[in-house]
Amino acid sequence: MTLFVEYLPFFMFGTMAVLLFTGFPVAFVLGGVGVAYALIGIALGELIPIQLYSITQRMWAGAAENLTLTTVPLFVFMGLVLEKAGVAKDMLNSLNRALERVPGGLALSVTLLGIILAAATGIVGASVVMLSLLALPVMLDKRYSVGLATGTIAASGTLGILIPPSIMLVIIADLLSRSVGTMFMAAFGPGLMLGILYLLYILVLSILSPKAAPPARRGPSETGWGQLIVTLAVGLVPAFLLIFCVLGSIIFGWATPTESAGIGAAGSLLLAFVVRPGIYALLSFTRFAIDGAAANAVKGGLLARFAAENRGWWGTTLLATRESALTTGMIFMIVVAATAFALTFRLLGGEHLVTDIVTAMELTPWHLLIIVLALVFLLGFFFDWIEITLIVLPVFSPIILNLDFGDHVARADLPYWFAIMLAINLQTSFMTPPMGPSLFYLKAVAPPQVRLGQVYKGIIPFVLLQLFALALVMMFPQIALWIPHAMLR
Repeated sequence: MTLFVEYLPFFMFGTMAVLLFTGFPVAFVLGGVGVAYALIGIALGELIPIQLYSITQRMWAGAAENLTLTTVPLFVFMGLVLEKAGVAKDMLNSLNRALERVPGGLALSVTLLGIILAAATGIVGASVVMLSLLALPVMLDKRYSVGLATGTIAASGTLGILIPPSIMLVIIADLLSRSVGTMFMAAFGPGLMLGILYLLYILVLSILSPKAAPPARRGPSETGWGQLIVTLAVGLVPAFLLIFCVLGSIIFGWATPTESAGIGAAGSLLLAFVVRPGIYALLSFTRFAIDGAAANAVKGGLLARFAAENRGWWGTTLLATRESALTTGMIFMIVVAATAFALTFRLLGGEHLVTDIVTAMELTPWHLLIIVLALVFLLGFFFDWIEITLIVLPVFSPIILNLDFGDHVARADLPYWFAIMLAINLQTSFMTPPMGPSLFYLKAVAPPQVRLGQVYKGIIPFVLLQLFALALVMMFPQIALWIPHAMLR
């Protein structure tokens, strides 16, 4: 009994881990275990009843009154509007036409679209499903290998968890009590680096193994320069304007992250229902004599095609609002429940218990950092990023943020460096079997001939690239810190 009381926080952690494997809703598991062990602590004399009030108080202050978290529903809404309005389809068509003669051009287009969607939305589930519906049938029809096609889509879709504006970065910044704007700036470099690693891998594989990505057409291109310019203008310019409004307003100090989320939500509506149809109208009712191909594209009734493909601004807005409410409700329910779990863990002495054990092991700062990152990677095989974040950070961040890495990274930069490494690590949780959400998003909408084993095989190179990116950021902190240093100087 004495052993049980002394290690009560560890039993609490074990109970939570076991119950998560039952498939019971995560929020109910975290909240239920937190409250149950608080009552056990009271029965054993480890807590007093009045401390239960502090749990509800912390939940209210940590979620309901937390202004930082108001960015979550706004960024979710922004991403869903762009998805439902068909903006992503325009972008993929534009990129594919621009890269149609490059080896692996379609896979490169999907990756570039994933990078753009990550910077414009940050919604991983929506990005993976969207890319799967738009690109996977086309890639399979063009005889791309199933592994490369599925791996490219799954990896590109998960970039939204790292490249800002990312909901995960908002939650991590809040848990670490750090600036969301600075966290966004720190993530931008590593996110682009990871996207570039994907592009290089696909290009090299397409050159070395033409069977995996059939070579580009050798005949004359059907797309003239004029038509290509028109296509790129329609597909990419509006999205880049939205990205600049959201991220530029933060980087240049024009708006706080919360305000930029509002700008993004309003901008997505403007882009989807004013700017985009306006461009179609302009191209339909004017005659730019760029060349014959462009004239044919202009005369092709682009506005009519837009009207036929779009469900209407009201229907799209309602659908995006409904899905935003459901997604936000799920996220906030888990945040509230995890707050109860984390506070109970601390009240029972879990934080001090972990600290004492780590101190007794006499680990160096580097050993401890690697152990925490390895633990997060292993947890990613079984749990979602939000579960890992809300469980691991409250336990280990007080220890990590008090470590001294000497000249390798300054103490003031340590929270951001650690957060970005954690974010890169958590990105792998979307793609590692058996519980990787991106794999199931993809499989749910993939053609029947795509087997789950092929999907698992296809993501292996991309997971290795993520781990390589993590190692680079660990060895060279300036990859994450140079933009914050340059902008805040």
